[in-house]
Amino acid sequence: MTSTRERQRAAARARLEKEMAERSAKARKRRQTQAIVSAAAALVLVVAGTVWLAMSLGDDDDKGDTAAPAAGASECVFNAMPTEQRPPQIKDVGVPSNEQYAKGVQTMTIDTNLGPITAKVDRSLVPCTAGSFTYLAEKNFFDNTKCHRLVTEGIKVLQCGDPSATGNGWRETDGQGGPSYRLPEENLPTDKRPPYPEGVIAMANSGQPGSTGSQFFIVYGDSPLDPAYTVLGTITGGLDIVKDVAKAGDDGAFAQQAGGGHPKKEVIIKDLLMSNPQG
Repeated sequence: MTSTRERQRAAARARLEKEMAERSAKARKRRQTQAIVSAAAALVLVVAGTVWLAMSLGDDDDKGDTAAPAAGASECVFNAMPTEQRPPQIKDVGVPSNEQYAKGVQTMTIDTNLGPITAKVDRSLVPCTAGSFTYLAEKNFFDNTKCHRLVTEGIKVLQCGDPSATGNGWRETDGQGGPSYRLPEENLPTDKRPPYPEGVIAMANSGQPGSTGSQFFIVYGDSPLDPAYTVLGTITGGLDIVKDVAKAGDDGAFAQQAGGGHPKKEVIIKDLLMSNPQG
């Protein structure tokens, strides 16, 4: 009887030990599986974080490339005139892009009824004015316009670039023609004597900073103007045409205001072209 009970107890203990061993093995497997899953999840997070960081840095680089101006580019300021403040002589042509390229030399060709006049424009000296002139030329702004003023005493200039031909001086004051924006002056000859020697082509303005528009004047004899007007370039051909116009004289229409008058020998700009920058 005792022997039978002991055998039963021994068998029960064996079953219990076996069951506990099996439970321990299963628990060990669960822990191993959980550890593998956790490690895999951590690896996925690390990989995802690395990819995200790389993409973020790449985006920053892309944004930096987009925001940075191209080599040789110059940020220009073109101030549009409020519509309600524009006199009727203003021609609305929009506003050029602020980014202009400050490299290369352009050839300006002014095709007139008397023959071509050419000039060299160095964009490194006048990136914004050259950009504006190129923009206006592409808009045919100067086509079929008259050179409206000639001065034969003192400053010796032929002035053009007013599509309404109503200007009465080298200053673009209210009521004179021009584009629908203004820009700051560049390349002022403050250290030159005379400031505007024969053969220079320069920009007119109102006498106030940042008032340059489209009007320009060709200097056919040394002119002692104050160095307040952008020097756009240098005449390379056709200065004899301007001198012939000067010999014919002016009508004195502006003698009481700013000097000179309409040239007696009419000068009409049929077309004005700006070449692609070279160099």
